[in-house]
Formats: sequence, structure tokens, C-alpha cells
Amino acid sequence: MVLYILIFFFSISPFFPAIGNSHWFFRTADFVRLQSLFIQLILFLLLLYFEEIFTPISWTLAVLLIATMGYQLYKVSPYSALYPKRRSHTATDGFVSILAGNVLQTNNCYSSFLNEVKRFNPDLVLTMESNKDWENNLSVLEKNYPYTVKVPLENFYGMHIYAKKELKNVAVKYQIEADKPSIFFDFPIEENNSIFFCCLHPAPPSPTENETSKERDAELMLTGKHIRNLDKPTVVCGDMNDVVWSRTTRLFKKMTGMIDPRVGRGFFSTYNANYFFLRFPLDHLFHTRDLYVKKMVRSTYFGSDHYAMYYEIHHKKKVETPPNPKMNGDDKNEVETLIEKGKEN
Repeated sequence: MVLYILIFFFSISPFFPAIGNSHWFFRTADFVRLQSLFIQLILFLLLLYFEEIFTPISWTLAVLLIATMGYQLYKVSPYSALYPKRRSHTATDGFVSILAGNVLQTNNCYSSFLNEVKRFNPDLVLTMESNKDWENNLSVLEKNYPYTVKVPLENFYGMHIYAKKELKNVAVKYQIEADKPSIFFDFPIEENNSIFFCCLHPAPPSPTENETSKERDAELMLTGKHIRNLDKPTVVCGDMNDVVWSRTTRLFKKMTGMIDPRVGRGFFSTYNANYFFLRFPLDHLFHTRDLYVKKMVRSTYFGSDHYAMYYEIHHKKKVETPPNPKMNGDDKNEVETLIEKGKEN
């Protein structure tokens, strides 16, 4: 009976996010799809082992379990290394590299993170959860990264940018929550060409943070609307506190036409760095179709509960920024609804 109950629960819980309820309990199933797939496989093998004679109930549970496993595989398979990788590009007229990492405010392994910066030698360094202590200990970067944007906060949502080139049109925005910043700027890659960056770190839906995903969803939708008003190469990166196969992230990519470079390369799960069996791909980078990512690497462990990600982003030679994708009425309404719900809280 216990086995039956477990099979039933793990057969219906993967569909909880489709209900549309923004409470963390219903959204958690999106985060643990890889883990629940493994549990489903174990439950299926246990059913085969213990069920001597299959009854209509056990047959029903077995079919339900197999169907749900297929649904989950459909969701996550594009982000596995087995999925066909997008055609690579070679022609480029400029690039920028970035190391983006949630350093964990309470982590004091400053030298370990600095070693990662030295190892990758990126053009840009983005830190999240960086407070005044982190700012002080990363000040040594300013010799090689003289252009900075500093938003030290003690609420686990501080953010810093360190750049080798002067940033243009810098804006620190609090799009939804008054204590959750995002940083927008243009980074020059050639004399007359630049890439627009949106660096985000919205709060996750969880028992210890925001009860629902409304604020996170709204920030992503507002950023998407901003990108649709631009006509320039654009990158969105940061700790999104969401998985790429969630409905919200898929809607964001649909409204912007942006690409996730992980497709066909692997999951690059970045959290939790301390527990391999509870690891999710929460740190993302998306880019417009006039760009491509030639190289992406997950960092080594530096004391945080996240790994950092290194990306080498190239601008395609002689390729213009594509027009915005068309959106139907239902998608437009969903975007506006998500934004309004986020602003209500």
C-alpha cells in the first residue's frame, strides 16, 4: 500500500506546476524533475520486483508512472548533452566574456573566488549576494577591472559588476521589490558596437523567502518587455531562482526570442554546490539570436552554495538583431497578468 501511495504521488506531482498556482509547494516540482525522475525509476523497479501478479490497480499505476516519466523526459531532455547541439558559428566581429556567480553572502572564501576570476580572466565579473565584506575583499580586482557598479546589501541580494572596459548607460533598477536590485548596462565590444546586459537575481518561491513565485515571475516578464523595446544585441544573466523548463522561463524566451546556450550542451546545474543529489540549473544566461556562446564552463567549488558560470559571448559577423517574435493575445495577457500579480505583493 505504501508503494502504491508513493507511485501515485510521484505520478501526479510533476504536473503541479501546470495548475498555475504560484505557491512554492506547486512550483517545487519544476525544480526537482531530475531527482523525481530517478525516484520514479526506482519506484517502477520496486513495483516490478514486489508485484507477483499484476492487478488492474498495479497495471494502472505502472502505466501512469511510465507516462509521467515520459512527460518529464520531454521537459528536460533538450538540456542534456544527448540533445542535438545548435550549429556552431565561427564568424565573429567581437566578443565579451563574463564570470557570473552567486558568492553566498556568508561565505568567506574570498580567495577561492578570486582564484576563479584569475583562472578564467573574464572581461566582466558579476557577483550576487555580495555585501560590504565581499566588496572590500574583492577590491583587489579593481586593478584589472577599474569600472565597477556596486550595490552592497546585507539581505542576500547585493550585486556587483567589475569590468575591464567602461560601461555605458548603467542603471540599477528595483523592478518589483524595493530591496532586490538588477543592473542594466551596455558593454562595448568594438568601437561602434556593444552588447546590452540585464543582470538579475529575483527571490525564489520557498518557505524561507517569498511564499509564491509572483515577484520572480513579474521581474522576468518586465525584463522581457524591456528587451522587446530594444533593437540591440542583448544578454540576460544571473541567478534566476528558476529552472529553464518552467512555464515562466519558457514564456520569457517566447516573448524575447532569446536562446539558452545550454540546449544540447548539458544541464550545468549550479545549485546546490554542497549536495550533488539536490542540484538544479538555477543560474542562467540567455542571448538574442545575433549572438552565440562559443564557450561555457562551470566553475570549481569556491565555498558558496552555487557554482559560478563562465561564458564567452560572440557577436555574429554581419548579422543584425532580429525583430521581436510575434505574440498571440493569450501570451500577452499572461505576461501582463504575471506583472500585475507581482506588483500587488
